[in-house]
Amino acid sequence: MEIPGLGVVAKDDELDWYRSGPIPVPVLGGQTCRFVVEDYDDDPNKDDFHAAIANFLSLLPAALKETEPHIFRYYKRFADEVEPDESDLAPIASPAEIWDHIRFDEEPLVTRRSYGDEGVYISLECECSWEPEHGLQIVFQHGLRVNKIGQYDGHLSNADAYDDEELEDVIYHG
Repeated sequence: MEIPGLGVVAKDDELDWYRSGPIPVPVLGGQTCRFVVEDYDDDPNKDDFHAAIANFLSLLPAALKETEPHIFRYYKRFADEVEPDESDLAPIASPAEIWDHIRFDEEPLVTRRSYGDEGVYISLECECSWEPEHGLQIVFQHGLRVNKIGQYDGHLSNADAYDDEELEDVIYHG
């Protein structure tokens, strides 16, 4: 099967999703990723998936640079809660330094949100030096813009994560 923007994809029958071949992702500095597409077969509007994938693949690294203050707040909140003698947490002095402590996952997840706008979102699970247990999740609404930053919890928005519609436009809630 072929999905526009991803090319030929392979189906994982056990997990019921598709995985693409390696694709360079400009917003991640050209890192090669294999996209995972969830719940595609039964979706009545596959064009939403195609648009989100095309949008995401057209983003440049500047789209992530805009998230630095939000990710830095996530780091600061975690760092402020950890006792200095309990952690070997490397200090991060500024938002611009945050990227030295993050490793992007190589499998962005493309999935439809069950709540709210019910759009197609792309979620990245990342490793980060300050929170090895829960990591970092960066979610792109419709593949266009980052709409959620925080520990990886699988939710596609803070409104969903906290069951609070007032958090719909909140990127980081900490």
